[in-house]
Amino acid sequence: MLPDLNLHLLIYLAIAILLSLLSSKLVKLVKLPNVTGYLIVGLIAGPYCLGLIPANTIEALGIIPTVALGFIAFSIGAQFKLSFLKKVGKTPIVIAITESLGAVIVVDVALILTGSDVPFALCLGAIAAATAPAATLMVVKQYKAKGELTDTLLAVVAIDDATALMFFGISTAVAKSIDSGGTDSILMTILRPLGEIFASLLLGAVIGFIYRWLVKWFTGRGNRLAATYAMVFLCVGLGESLGLSSLLICMMLGAMLANTSRDCDTVFEMTDRMTPPIFMLFFFLSGAQLDLSILPSVGVVGIVYVIFRMAGKVSGAWIGGKMCHASQKTQKYLGFALIPQAGVAIGLATTAMSVVPEYGARIRTIILCGTVIYELTGPVITKMALKKAGEIEG
Repeated sequence: MLPDLNLHLLIYLAIAILLSLLSSKLVKLVKLPNVTGYLIVGLIAGPYCLGLIPANTIEALGIIPTVALGFIAFSIGAQFKLSFLKKVGKTPIVIAITESLGAVIVVDVALILTGSDVPFALCLGAIAAATAPAATLMVVKQYKAKGELTDTLLAVVAIDDATALMFFGISTAVAKSIDSGGTDSILMTILRPLGEIFASLLLGAVIGFIYRWLVKWFTGRGNRLAATYAMVFLCVGLGESLGLSSLLICMMLGAMLANTSRDCDTVFEMTDRMTPPIFMLFFFLSGAQLDLSILPSVGVVGIVYVIFRMAGKVSGAWIGGKMCHASQKTQKYLGFALIPQAGVAIGLATTAMSVVPEYGARIRTIILCGTVIYELTGPVITKMALKKAGEIEG
C-alpha cells in the first residue's frame, strides 16, 4: 500500500502545482495577485468543491504548510538587520503594538455591545490581533514593492506574531478568570506566552549561531542551500516538539544570519529562488481547506468580527503611525495591508477550545469563516494599498 500512497501523493502534488501555475496566468488578466489565484484554484479543486484533491490527501500533505510557514518566517527575519532597524527606528514596533491592540479592543467592544458574553468576546477579540505574514510577503515579492511603507510593513508583520501571542495570553487569562470566578492563575497565564516568546527567540538565536558557522564553512551554493533547508526544518521541528512558536524561531534564524554573516544576501537570494513551489503549494492547500458552506453559520457575531477586526487594524496602525510621525502614506495605508489572517489565528482558536471549552467550537467556526474571507480578499487589498502608496508599478 505504501508505494501506491506515495504515487498518489506525487500525482496530487503535480496537479496542485500545474493548476497553480495556470491560475497565475489567469489572475494576471484581471490584475489580481498570484496568491489570490492559488487560493481560488485550491478552493475549486479541493474536497469542498470539485473534489479533485481529496481531504485525506490534504491531511497527508500537512507538512508542506508547516514548512512553508517556516521559510516565510525565515525570509521575514532577513528584514531585521540592525542597520535597517536603526533606519526605521521604533516605528514598526510601535505600530505592531497599536495595530494588534487596536484589533483586540475594537472587536472586544463591538462584541460586548452586540450582546456577546464577556469571556467569549475577550477570547475572540484576542485572536483578532493575529495577521498572516505569508500573503503579505508574497504580494510584496510578486510586485517587487519598494519604499518606506513596504519596509515598515515587513517589519510590522514580523513582530505581529509576538504581539498577537502576548495579547492572546493576557485576554484569555482574564476571560478564564471571569469564567471560573478565580484569580489565582491569572499571573501565570499571562506570563506563559511571554515565556514562550522569549524561549522561541533564544532557541532561534542559538540555532542561528550554528547556521552562521555552517554558511561560513560550506562555500558552495548547493551546500549552503542544503544547510538552510536543514536549519529551517530543525527550527520548525523543535518548535512543534517543544510547544514553542516555530514562526518566531525561524524568524530569529533569519535575523541572526542577516546580522552576523557577510554572505547573508547571497543565501537569502538563493533561498528565494528555491522556495516558490513550496509557497505555491502552501496557498493552494490553504484554499483547498476552505469550506464556504460554513459561512452562513456564523451569523451576526461573525460579521461583527470580520468588519471590526479590519477597522481595528486600520485605526490602530494609523494611531501608531501618528505617534511615531511616520509618513502620511504609512499612516493611511499600512493597516489595509494587515488584513490577511490564517495559520496563527487558527492555531490560537484551537488553543481557545481548551482555555474556554464552552465557547471553543463557536470561536473556531468564526475564525475559519474569517479565514475564508480574509485570505481571498486580503492579498487584493494589500496590493491596492501598496499601489496607492506608489510603491508598486502597474
